Amino acid sequence: MGSYGFSREDNLSRREKDRFLRSCESSAMAFFRSVKQQFHSDNPGQLKRELAWLWHRVKQFDRLIFLVGLLGLCGTLMSLASSVASKYLIDAVTGFGADIIGKAAVLMAVMMLGSLLLQAISSRVSAAVHVRVRNQMQHTTYGRILRASWEALEPFRSGDLLNRLNSDINTAADGVISFLPGLLTSGVRFLGAFGIMLYFDPIMALIALIGAPVTLLLSRTLVRKLRQHNLTMKELTGEVMSFQEDSFRNLTSIKAFSVTDRYEDEMEKLQGEYSNAYLSYNSFQISMSSLMSLVGMLVTAACFSWGIYQLWTGDITYGSMTMFLQLATTLRGSFSALVSLAQQSISITTSAGRIMAVEELPEEDSIVPEGFREELELQIDLKQVSFRYLNGDSVLRTFDFTARPKDQIAIIGPSGEGKTTLLRLLLGLVAPCEGTAELIGESGRRYSISAGTRSVFAYVPQGNSIFSGTIAQNLRIVAPEATDAELKAALKIACAWDFVQQFPEGIHHPLGAGGRGVSEGQAQRLAIARALLRKAPILLLDEATSGLDAATERRLMENLRRSGRIRTCILVTHRPGSAEFCSRTYEIRRGNVTEVEYGA
Repeated sequence: MGSYGFSREDNLSRREKDRFLRSCESSAMAFFRSVKQQFHSDNPGQLKRELAWLWHRVKQFDRLIFLVGLLGLCGTLMSLASSVASKYLIDAVTGFGADIIGKAAVLMAVMMLGSLLLQAISSRVSAAVHVRVRNQMQHTTYGRILRASWEALEPFRSGDLLNRLNSDINTAADGVISFLPGLLTSGVRFLGAFGIMLYFDPIMALIALIGAPVTLLLSRTLVRKLRQHNLTMKELTGEVMSFQEDSFRNLTSIKAFSVTDRYEDEMEKLQGEYSNAYLSYNSFQISMSSLMSLVGMLVTAACFSWGIYQLWTGDITYGSMTMFLQLATTLRGSFSALVSLAQQSISITTSAGRIMAVEELPEEDSIVPEGFREELELQIDLKQVSFRYLNGDSVLRTFDFTARPKDQIAIIGPSGEGKTTLLRLLLGLVAPCEGTAELIGESGRRYSISAGTRSVFAYVPQGNSIFSGTIAQNLRIVAPEATDAELKAALKIACAWDFVQQFPEGIHHPLGAGGRGVSEGQAQRLAIARALLRKAPILLLDEATSGLDAATERRLMENLRRSGRIRTCILVTHRPGSAEFCSRTYEIRRGNVTEVEYGA
């Protein structure tokens, strides 16, 4: 037998060769069957949709992803070449082929440095592609959430939406960038290492593949639990984020009621649930990983023992022995990487499915009806309208409602009776279950109320609706081009200029998140000023004067009446006394809407 081990294959019988090739084919087929079965453990149709969604999101970056894969492929080939070069270098040093020592050393150095350089370039390109893909996906999903139907979006908690918008998109973006290049480089590394070993010593190659069936079996068990684990952890993360967000938003109330200890305990409880789920999976993962590592160690020991035996018998050289050990490690590592990619694909598609769940929510009908923008006067006309939410709860029973230009209408009634729901109907956030909700223009044309007709409404919601930023920035949300003089005029009408001018920075005074820095009543007046800058003919006030004293509320309503900024005003309030400022009053009680005699 030659000193380089070239002739060992010649000593194998034809039967041994056939058996060896069948074994290799069986191992490869087992791997792909395992991947297929792992995918089919979920809904195949859903998986296909998730993969199609991912491809649609990244196909514009296919050239960059191909570049990442190409760089990784070149690095892999150089790494394999350096393993072969190391064999000849060691052989040359130990007296076999001393005449090629220089060439082998140069080749090995070039391959190692080249592999290192390509790895650095690949990492840089991957980072650049990741940022672009992530931003593009996040921007698209964010826009879809903003445009989703209000009622369809209502069941999602804000923390869960944030988790999908950040964590899931990061997972998906990372996955699609690394999966295909990883599949290419790991596959080439596996085939290359196996091919080199097969060329020099087929028995060594067969020994290196002994652990493949065990690894596949273990990974199949691991993957079955992976998708459920991902879903569980993401749901728990969303719950924790929602709880934290709610806590910070209501921090004043938590302090006022002296319930900080209770909230700390609740946070600890949620963290405990998260920890138990995480550690349970982690324990399972460690067990599987340790078992696979043990199999890998045994395979490495077997390869090492076979190499030592051949070295002892003189069948191979020290260089061949070194190369075999390197390639055995490469073969096992690349095979494990391929199995990990199958596991990673489950994580990627799980995140893709969660993103798709919000992206596929029905969108609002935001198409502006033809001729609608030309209407100057609009009448609200609701006929035989009733409404119930998706959970089946009936909120508003059959009723009629009319608001003509220049009407000032009060909608009164106890809390939770449907007053805010009526405003949602007018804003096109929800649609009537029965009846018609329309706007009638001066031309006599009727327009169904929808998101497309929302431009004629200026809305002031109940509660604090101030954003983080200066007063001017808050006001300009609805009118970016408004001048300082226009801001001041709106603030005066809303009875807000008196306190705004007291701030050293005036309209440029900064406010914290949730309007921190002003009182509830001041925040309501700022929100009204913002609504006035929208220059919409119909103003909707949802408990927007609840934080004002009677004198300020009267002055505000008089300012609105005289300003000419609005043609119609609808005031929702649970205080019957507020109705005295309005010409007509509707009362909502137990879902029934009736016109009553209140006020002027």
